[in-house]
Amino acid sequence: MTMIEGAMQAMGDRARAAFESVRMTPAAARTAALHAMADALERGADEILAANEDDVARARQGDMADAMLDRLALTRDRVAGMADGLREIAGQTDPVGVEDERWTPPSGLDIARVRVPIGVLAVIYESRPNVTVDAAALCVRSGNALILRSGSAALASAIAIHAALVEGLTKAGLPGDLVQLVSTPDRAAVGALLTGLNGAIDLIVPRGGRSLVQRVQSEARAPVLGHLEGLCHTYLHTAADPEKARRIVLNAKMRRVTVCGATETLLVDASVADALLRPVADDLLAAGCVLRGDARTCAILPEATPAVEADWTTEHLAPILAIRVVDGMAEALAHIARHGSGHTDAIVTEDPAAAAEFLDRVDSAIVMHNASTQFADGGQFGFGGEIGIATGRLHARGPVGAAQLTTYKYLVRAQGAVRP
Repeated sequence: MTMIEGAMQAMGDRARAAFESVRMTPAAARTAALHAMADALERGADEILAANEDDVARARQGDMADAMLDRLALTRDRVAGMADGLREIAGQTDPVGVEDERWTPPSGLDIARVRVPIGVLAVIYESRPNVTVDAAALCVRSGNALILRSGSAALASAIAIHAALVEGLTKAGLPGDLVQLVSTPDRAAVGALLTGLNGAIDLIVPRGGRSLVQRVQSEARAPVLGHLEGLCHTYLHTAADPEKARRIVLNAKMRRVTVCGATETLLVDASVADALLRPVADDLLAAGCVLRGDARTCAILPEATPAVEADWTTEHLAPILAIRVVDGMAEALAHIARHGSGHTDAIVTEDPAAAAEFLDRVDSAIVMHNASTQFADGGQFGFGGEIGIATGRLHARGPVGAAQLTTYKYLVRAQGAVRP
């Protein structure tokens, strides 16, 4: 066993011990811890921002893309927002111990299905310091232990944030090992986590680009909750309201281009393309968006450059939008099925039947009607935060909040029952 493997195994063992000591604590204790973590985060704002400045400076020297720089950079308002998120999660109903269902079968047994924590989670993420807070908050709320592995670009920020979170945990009387952070940038640490640390880790959550997620899914020897990129679509149906279409598309693409819920492809019904594309494009162009389109789009919008096949499968995380004119709902659905990532897709229409068909037939984690795809966010769903948007099919789909970080067990009660 190498030195890093030994250190990682020790972290896993401490996380397991912390989980066992905390999983039976009352909800009030974890609520108090979340408030204490928020207070400590605010007290440590100067140290966190100084560390983040160092991260950002190194990232600029390394020619990090603007989209990633935006995700990496912190401001005093963003730190305050993270503290507010902790308090919002503290105010949520605790999911642990919630009884989902209770029934009595013909045998007379009293059976209940009750929510319980998953155990020890490992979250592997890239250059987003806020994930450190979101993951910690949701794991504490749901009674889980956590091992964090930040990308090297955000490591100084993550270390400073983690120090504040541990300060809050211990001040509230919970073990600091409940939330641990891998402090080395050595990639061998990721490999060690993916082994599952001899059963210490119950769930691995990758939070990053396709290459990270694919590596975790192919190498992990513990269950994985996957989060693929956001190849999100907005479809302007033939019955789209023009003003709604303009507002929704502009927001879905340009509100914040670096989030996974940003629309990357706009589909426009051929019957309304001549009427809708010009005003929609004018709004986008005025906001600084680059347009790439198929032949029919370019015939209507001379400013658009011809799209290539990669434009339909690229999460740009930048002010770039691919546009395609489609011949009706069937073609829009086929495009989404072929090119989408199962994240978030939306239709703009005033036709209830068309909306119902789209909502029913699009097989994505989140499907929307007359709403910006940028609502694909745990905070907007009322979860207070998220550990990611799950695009798989098992355990959880869409924003993963505290409730989605629980599993369940069956409690069976009887009065001396024996099976005939």
